[in-house]
Amino acid sequence: MTMTTHQRLRLEGYFYLVAFGFCIPAANWMIGHVGTVCVPNGPCLVPVAPGLAAPSGVLMIGLALVLRDLVQRRLGPGWTALAIVFGALLSALVAPQALVFASAAAFLLSEFVDMAVYTPLQKKRLVLAVLLSGLVGLTVDSIVFLYMAFGNLDFLAGQIVGKAWITVLSLPFIHWIRRRDDRIAPETLKIS
Repeated sequence: MTMTTHQRLRLEGYFYLVAFGFCIPAANWMIGHVGTVCVPNGPCLVPVAPGLAAPSGVLMIGLALVLRDLVQRRLGPGWTALAIVFGALLSALVAPQALVFASAAAFLLSEFVDMAVYTPLQKKRLVLAVLLSGLVGLTVDSIVFLYMAFGNLDFLAGQIVGKAWITVLSLPFIHWIRRRDDRIAPETLKIS
């Protein structure tokens, strides 16, 4: 039995959903375990630009913002809202004790802000929607997380640059998805 185009696209959406779910625990684990240097009683850092470092979890959170947009594209805003709430709960469960509230709050706020920006733009300008929603979401995530977790915004520039790299690097893939969708199944993409 062969799958219809709609079924294949939904299956792709479930893949994005699972990948989105894995970003949260990966980011929280990376903050305490992966980096070129680990600050005592603080995060492990990775370089994101010359002279600029950020907590290593930024890489996964940048990816989560992009994957959230792809979940909405394939499965719709209802699935996306559930995924965000589940992601915030998962974030609270897997984050180091000192970061539980900061991680969950930053994730919840940034993903819903991302969704609010992405939703009205995505039907006509998918690449722009992913770029703008990602930039707004990553800024909110960075400010909320750093302030709540560490009481300062010392790593703000690094957080923003690190997450922006992931967003920008995803854009050729997003462009390819948009072109493929227009070619193979424009009528099945009425979900989002």
